[in-house]
Amino acid sequence: MAALASNSVSALTLQEGAEAARCDECPRDLFGDNGVFKQVTNTILYIVGIIAVIMLIIGGIRYVTSGGDAKKVTDAKNTVLYAIIGLVIAFLAFAIVNFVISALPSSTDKKETSLLINATNG
Repeated sequence: MAALASNSVSALTLQEGAEAARCDECPRDLFGDNGVFKQVTNTILYIVGIIAVIMLIIGGIRYVTSGGDAKKVTDAKNTVLYAIIGLVIAFLAFAIVNFVISALPSSTDKKETSLLINATNG
């Protein structure tokens, strides 16, 4: 069986296999400015922000149509309050995720990272 493996064309390294499987339009890095992680988290946070704005509008409509009923007014105010809290959390999460991702080195920064590590190790 070893003779069969040695006669094959050549074995790919893990990185070469990953590069061969990657499509042309696919992002190259998991992290970084154009990385998969940043794109997925930003998309999720945009969706959460849109939902929070919709809930804010629904809360405003509920408030206007409450007709002075104390329970309906309270429910509408709570809807508006929770929608605003959701927006604040979405904006903060967006800022934190983008800050952390920009601080992480991407795979294209490996040479710079290795130079930095070698310089600090002596």
